[in-house]
Formats: sequence, structure tokens, C-alpha cells
Amino acid sequence: MIYQKIQEAAFNDRRLLSVLIDPDKSGENHLEKICAYSNEANVDYFFVGGSLITSGDLQRTILGIKKRSSIPVVLFPGNHQQISEHADAILLLSLISGRNPDLLIGQHVTAAQRLKASELEIIPTGYLLIDGGTMTTVQYVSGTAPIPTDKVEIAAYTALAGEQLGMKLIFAEAGSGAKHHVPVDVIKAIKKEVNIPLIVGGGIRTPESAANVFRAGANMVVVGNSFEKDPELIMDIAATRFNFKDAV
Repeated sequence: MIYQKIQEAAFNDRRLLSVLIDPDKSGENHLEKICAYSNEANVDYFFVGGSLITSGDLQRTILGIKKRSSIPVVLFPGNHQQISEHADAILLLSLISGRNPDLLIGQHVTAAQRLKASELEIIPTGYLLIDGGTMTTVQYVSGTAPIPTDKVEIAAYTALAGEQLGMKLIFAEAGSGAKHHVPVDVIKAIKKEVNIPLIVGGGIRTPESAANVFRAGANMVVVGNSFEKDPELIMDIAATRFNFKDAV
């Protein structure tokens, strides 16, 4: 069970790294490189999905990963159409930082019967969009405003409410292409309030920023855009899982 392994890692203070793959940006050559470096770096998970998939093929991307790697594949869906029985699990995301009912429950109702019939491990996840310094795709598509970085208490209490509602994970994200990652003080505040694993993504471009996010309390870091531009970076960021306490 993937969630159980994430829990165990959090309990043992072992940090995790997930590589986010957008089907729109994953041609065969790119996928080959991403999987090769991820295998070598012993990446923990592949997350597959996006706020908006236009030209990509979700099923083909997942099968391409499966052909090249034994690393578990977790769906990171932008809507109810991004479901594949070829994956191992799905983050059932509720955008709890926004007030768009379609992303709080509407998409979930549409997907419910298909998910029930699948063999996917379903992991309810509270999704918080934090201001990353620019308009991101998820902000535009969701029609919601991100939590301002100076509203630390709002971020922390929103995460706490998610836990109280029964979410098993909290995913705090600045969004794909963000100018900066979720601030350290926001991560610390969320971590102080919740007892469930915390995932942080968006705007993490260097080993130093990954180390800072880990040190602040994130149990898992998710990186996508940076690896699309430089797959070799996977090796350096993966290493921060083990030396983040001493990283500069």
C-alpha cells in the first residue's frame, strides 16, 4: 500500500521524492531520460497528470513509464478524466484552499463509480494552492485564488481543516512554473498543525531549495518543470533526501 509506505517514511523521518510527469511534455526520448535518471536515483514515486492535458496521452505515458521502471505510478489528476487503471494509486485531490465546488466535490462525484470499479489505491488528499509569485495554470483553470504567502495562519488552519475532514495527505503547492516555492515559514506552520504527511511541490528548481523544503518539514517533495528542462537534475535533488539536515 502506497499510503502506508508514505506514513511509515514520515514516522521514520525519511524524506521522499516524486517526479511529476505531464503527458503533454513527455515524448518518448524525454520519458526515456526521465525514467533512466529516476531509476538510478531511486526516486520514490512518479506522479502523472496536469491541470490541463491537451495533446498528451495519459494512458500511453503511464504504460511508457511502466515499461521502463518499477517505480510506483500515482495519478495527480486535474479532472475526472485523468484516471487510468494502469496506475498504482490516485491522489483524490480536493482543492480545499479554494471555493470552487467542482474541485471540492463535483469532479469526485463524476469519477466515483469508475474509481470504485478500479483497483486503484485511493488516497484522499487536501490540496492547497499557495501564491508562487505568478499566475499558474492551476490557478487559471481552477478559478481560485492562491493563499497569499503572508497569510501563514490561513494556510496552516486550512491544512488542519483538511485533516479534520479526513484527508490522508496535505499537498501544498505553488503551482507549475511558479517563481518561488512554498515559503519555509508556511511549510513549518502547516507541519506544526497537522499530523498527516505533507507534500510540497511547485517552484523547486535546485538541490538547495529542495533541501530547504525538506528541512522545513515536508515529508515529500514533488518536482516537474525543472526535470523537464534538465533530467540530470534528478540525481542532485534526489540526494537531498539524505543530506538535507546539513545542506546549505
